[in-house]
Amino acid sequence: MLTTKPTLIITFPTTTQAMASERCCEHHHLPGRLVPIPAVLSAGCGLSWAADPSDKEGLLRAFADDGITYETVTVIDL
Repeated sequence: MLTTKPTLIITFPTTTQAMASERCCEHHHLPGRLVPIPAVLSAGCGLSWAADPSDKEGLLRAFADDGITYETVTVIDL
């Protein structure tokens, strides 16, 4: 039996922004990873950042500080 857990998904309008988010998170030692956008969502570039929902505020703050543009922020069961 598969188990799922709530996962924060942040989508990006371009691949450039998605790659910048990865560099940002590495620089700021933030958790998560770059993953393909889950099939239940849709966004411009096909990549998203996946992390624990409790990390949302820190991630969004770092993205804002580094000028990273994102499209949607949602929590889904993965």
